[in-house]
Amino acid sequence: MKIALIGYGKMGKEIEQTALSRGHEIVCIIDVNNQEDFQSEEFRSADVAIEFTNPTVAYGNYLKTFAAGVKLVSGSTGWMSEHGEEIKRMCAQEGKTLFWASNFSLGVTIFSAVNKYLAQIMNNFSEYDVTMSETHHIHKLDAPSGTAITLAEGVIENLERKNKWVKEEEKHTTSELPIESIREGEVFGLHSIRYDSTADSITITHDAKNRKGFALGAVLAAEYTKNHQGYLGMDDLFPFLKQIKN
Repeated sequence: MKIALIGYGKMGKEIEQTALSRGHEIVCIIDVNNQEDFQSEEFRSADVAIEFTNPTVAYGNYLKTFAAGVKLVSGSTGWMSEHGEEIKRMCAQEGKTLFWASNFSLGVTIFSAVNKYLAQIMNNFSEYDVTMSETHHIHKLDAPSGTAITLAEGVIENLERKNKWVKEEEKHTTSELPIESIREGEVFGLHSIRYDSTADSITITHDAKNRKGFALGAVLAAEYTKNHQGYLGMDDLFPFLKQIKN
């Protein structure tokens, strides 16, 4: 498979090594200094582009990729609230393809399913209140993380006593789910969901040790995306997620 990379930081380099190890070809690498290559023949020849950048440029990268007629896999977060509906419409009505996930880690995918199932169980035990925390490296621009927001939405969909998430430092009511965001060091990603009562506590945690799991998930998503169309996500790649009732 021919892959183009958009963003060539630490994550882009990890994806490159994973893709090559699985027998794929990197035909184009686009970073901040060669944006004109979105219009190159090399970029247009890609079966799929994989994009990991930041909230300020992701949306523009999507439009450039769509204009080149290339399918896209992206793990960039922080753009969804402003541009999400437009991108979904382009995929549904204009034949564009985006596979998006807030986190491509296989472990986080499993963790997300466990999170939803636990929320379904805890819906029956109102004596437990739920909070969340997420820790990332100091370079991460968005807070809460896209993964934390996705996990929070999984709780809210399955726990009737919570109707929205808020940042932990904001004033919140008992019907809101607070998310604490911590930025320190070079932490790859640490997410915890805690159910607390006066009698005891239940906590589930995912702790990323490196970028390898994210890179493998992104390449697996690209392999899937090559033969599929539309607005895609981890539920499409891993059917077991659909077995957890939303």
